[in-house]
Amino acid sequence: MIFTGSSAHVWAQLSALPLTPACETGSVSTPQQTQGPFYRPNAPQRNDLTADAGSRRRFSLRGFVFDTGCRPVPEAMVEIWHADERGEYDNDGYLWRAYQLTDDAGRWGFDTILTQHYSFRTAHYHIRVQPRGGEVLTTQLYFPDHPRNHGDRLFDPRLVMALDDDRSTGRFDFVVPSL
Repeated sequence: MIFTGSSAHVWAQLSALPLTPACETGSVSTPQQTQGPFYRPNAPQRNDLTADAGSRRRFSLRGFVFDTGCRPVPEAMVEIWHADERGEYDNDGYLWRAYQLTDDAGRWGFDTILTQHYSFRTAHYHIRVQPRGGEVLTTQLYFPDHPRNHGDRLFDPRLVMALDDDRSTGRFDFVVPSL
């Protein structure tokens, strides 16, 4: 089970956040985006990336994977990688990189740190989602109202996370093609 301890509390807080995007009849797949130059294969399987976080500001991402028929997708691989609080990627190791499998309800979640913008990019998390036997969805998740959103040519408002009141948890529900 990927949700234990404080994560259960986070799920309770997220019940008021809207689905992003709402899964409705005729839903379309989550938009694809570039994986960028900093992707590294073979990330470790884990949902808690905070072992080396020190005093860095924590951030949790949560959501579901649904198919276009709004059914949960169990055992989908969800992978994350992102820059640190200085806007730098760990290109030698696996800090801020991980993957996990969704549970029977299609839930996924990572506890990590708050990423930061860098050069011409707004703050974002890279995500890959792959249902068992399905195609890989590679995309990015963005923060609402980040001051660099308007200047980032890759920014897509359809990929903005819903945030809780203290902005320490984001939610995004992925929609992938039905198998």
